[in-house]
Amino acid sequence: MASKLTLNAKNLEALGAERLAELLLELSNGNGAAKRQLRLALAAGSSVEEAAQEVRKRLASIARSGTFIDWRKRKTLASDLQAQHRAIAGPIAAADPAIALDLLWRFLDLADGVLARSSDGSGTLADPFRAALADLGPLAAAARTDPLAIADQLFELLAANDYGQFDGLLPAVAAALGEPGLARLEALILQQGLLDGQRVMLQIAEARGDLDAYLARVPAQQLQWPDGAAAVADRFLAAGRAAEALAILDQAVQAAQAWQAPRWTECRIATLDALGRTDEAQMLRWQAFERSLSIPYLRAYLQGLPAFEDGDAEEQAFALVERHPNPIEALTFLVAWPALPRASTYVLRHWDQDSWHGEDQAPLAAAAERLSGPYPLAATRLYRQLLVEALWLGGAKRYRQAVSHLGTCRDLAGSIADWQGLGDHGTFVAGLKESFAMNWSVRALLGD
Repeated sequence: MASKLTLNAKNLEALGAERLAELLLELSNGNGAAKRQLRLALAAGSSVEEAAQEVRKRLASIARSGTFIDWRKRKTLASDLQAQHRAIAGPIAAADPAIALDLLWRFLDLADGVLARSSDGSGTLADPFRAALADLGPLAAAARTDPLAIADQLFELLAANDYGQFDGLLPAVAAALGEPGLARLEALILQQGLLDGQRVMLQIAEARGDLDAYLARVPAQQLQWPDGAAAVADRFLAAGRAAEALAILDQAVQAAQAWQAPRWTECRIATLDALGRTDEAQMLRWQAFERSLSIPYLRAYLQGLPAFEDGDAEEQAFALVERHPNPIEALTFLVAWPALPRASTYVLRHWDQDSWHGEDQAPLAAAAERLSGPYPLAATRLYRQLLVEALWLGGAKRYRQAVSHLGTCRDLAGSIADWQGLGDHGTFVAGLKESFAMNWSVRALLGD
């Protein structure tokens, strides 16, 4: 049961309306953003006209401002924009979709100016505008807006898409545009030009479901790269045109073989399956598993084998994993499969001190924790590696980790009857004291 002091709606309601009002006034004192949100809430509770007027005033104020938005002001303005969007898409839209749509156009029209007077590499200020795009289509449909008018306003926004904030604008309203609106937008682009017209024309072709026109507009260079080819081929595959999808993928085959290209590989496998070329799809799954030790690829490969052949194939996969040049990746696979007996054997038989080093020791820690119950000796070997690595790297945080690992090794020692030549816990600690004899911090840690 939650404490009565927990900040939640139920506990706050118990304070009563009068006390809550007093607290809100106190909290908003000197906080312009909070005051604006309170006024907006009051206006929304009064009438749609008053709420709309409050939003219009705030949007006009933001539009007039020429102040540079530094990192200190960025979060405050983003919260303000989100509050205006919530009011438009919430109570105002529920009461009058046409008014809400007009406000949403005005809201989006702020984007280029706001982004131009900031240096926001994080996307904090662009995100509220991108989030608002999802409401355009439903609002336009609810307001029964003329598709030609929508196209005109779309064109104006797309012409001011200097920061990519409107890259998803056309797909968001394609249904509301219909063919008349799409034709109008296409004509405007051809007549008046648009810096990013090629991308928009691709979106128009996709909205129409005209894959041939879409493909004709895709730059040839894009099809030579695996991800670009896969993005186009996916559309053809979804439309039941698998043979054409494969032809598109073939254009990037050399680049895909030279680089790991998971999206291209997945698309090609799906395409081969759709064409009934199961053997080729299986071969590609196995090759992808060999390169990446990907569990999903191996499981899909095994599921595609005839009955009673999957056992031998699984053994073959384990043998491949155990020959892998990166022991951390191999161990990660064995633990995740899971094949814990093999993982334990792998740790004890394939241990090479240098080859287990690396900046990211998280996979070793995860494997050690998983093995600590049924296979304490293998887990101890991993924890010792983590401990030594932490001591060599040094620092307060690393030393705390080392203390934790040392305690775990001590606890596991009681479960180990046969050390298999590894050296018991006392021998290990003595070796540490000798190795770090000149390091006073480590000596104090080991002494404790």
